[in-house]
Amino acid sequence: MKIMKGLFKKNQVIIYVIALMLVTAGYLNYTTNTSEQVSAQTAMEMEANDDMQVADIGDATLVNSNDVVENTTDETVANRTTNSANIVNTTEANTNTTTNVSNENTTSTETNATITNDEYFTKSRLERDTMYSQMIESYEKVLNSSNSLETQKQSATEEIKKINDTKNSIMICENLISTKGFTNNVIFVNGDSVSVIIGAQELKQEDVAQIQNIISRELKAEIENIHISTK
Repeated sequence: MKIMKGLFKKNQVIIYVIALMLVTAGYLNYTTNTSEQVSAQTAMEMEANDDMQVADIGDATLVNSNDVVENTTDETVANRTTNSANIVNTTEANTNTTTNVSNENTTSTETNATITNDEYFTKSRLERDTMYSQMIESYEKVLNSSNSLETQKQSATEEIKKINDTKNSIMICENLISTKGFTNNVIFVNGDSVSVIIGAQELKQEDVAQIQNIISRELKAEIENIHISTK
């Protein structure tokens, strides 16, 4: 019986040791699994945090990209607006330049027309005075010729006086007409007929009457023999 009791106690000890070993192994296994779970969870949380950071960076970049696009669009619109304004200004400048050229051409045309009229009246007076000078020169040759008769010399003297009187009367008439505002004018006398050319587009009836009075008084011409025209 003692031997049986000894074996029984020995077996109890062994069972206790085995149970303790099993409990210890289970505890260690549980601890290991828990650590692995914690590590896995921690790793997942870190990855999630990393993903969130990446997402945050991505969003920030996208916003900046949008800002750049918007700024670029604004700059493009501003540049287009500036270019459009420059085109408008260039067009307006070209239009103004064309208008100025047109005005200059119009002014130049008017100036040329005025010069042409001035030249006409200057040339006409010169040709008329040259004709009178040639006539006087011809009569003076008769006076100075030893072959001329006294009657011829008498007639030549009278013609020279008549030409000089006519020249003086014409000069007075032209000056008086100029005081009426018609500086461009020229007068031709052919016997009893007097032709007056005035540098104007048109003449009022009162202007015509004043010119007729001047010519009639200074050149002793009849009103019906006075011919007035404009140029």
